[in-house]
Amino acid sequence: MKLGRTGLRRDAVPAAFDAGAAAYDRLVAANPGYHEHLRTSVRRMRLPAGGAGLRLLDAGCGTGASTAALLAVAGAAEIVAVDASACMLRQARRKPWPTSVRFVHARVEDLAETEPFDGIFAAYLVRNLADPDEQLRAFRDLLRPGGTLAVHEYSVRDSLRARVVWPAVCWSVIIPAGLVATGRTGLFRHLWRSVATFDGVDRFRRRIADCGFTDVRAMTMTGWQRGVVHTFLGTAPGGQEPPDAP
Repeated sequence: MKLGRTGLRRDAVPAAFDAGAAAYDRLVAANPGYHEHLRTSVRRMRLPAGGAGLRLLDAGCGTGASTAALLAVAGAAEIVAVDASACMLRQARRKPWPTSVRFVHARVEDLAETEPFDGIFAAYLVRNLADPDEQLRAFRDLLRPGGTLAVHEYSVRDSLRARVVWPAVCWSVIIPAGLVATGRTGLFRHLWRSVATFDGVDRFRRRIADCGFTDVRAMTMTGWQRGVVHTFLGTAPGGQEPPDAP
């Protein structure tokens, strides 16, 4: 796979995930805090009543780790989980899910949902889109007034510590482990480059606000991911602003 300055061409990313799908769950399971941090981002959405009566979108669900996080925190909600990689979705669908979870094979840019959502969770997605601004505006339009967008994403540019930690972890752990597990490095080198060149925290916060969201906030995680992985929250205009997240 040929990588540019920012990693793979964005239209090539789903195929790269197809190639790595069989090993993906094993690789993320070896990442300390990976699943707990997804649940942390969902908890920061402050979804009421365990999700009862809510309709949620899991945008870029992959093999279902983010779907499981939504289910763990808001198990009473209806969840629509979408991904462009057929092989990643195949892995997700093999797992046991309640009838309230529905998987859709589609690019998130092509999602044809007419009923609005109360919340949207996008984990490790926006960085891999060709036009993040267009998709953020589409998310705004998919939400009910006052609905919550949570983007769970890497962002290292604003932190010296993160800019040192990120390539060290990639080249000492992630890329070698990916090679052993899949026999390829393209997806994992893309991860390294795409994160290194993605927006800093302040720039991404402004991007979300410029796309029409209010009450835009960012919080980081614990462990080695401190300053590396963040929850970005925004509220669709027209509703009451949520209370401060922990």
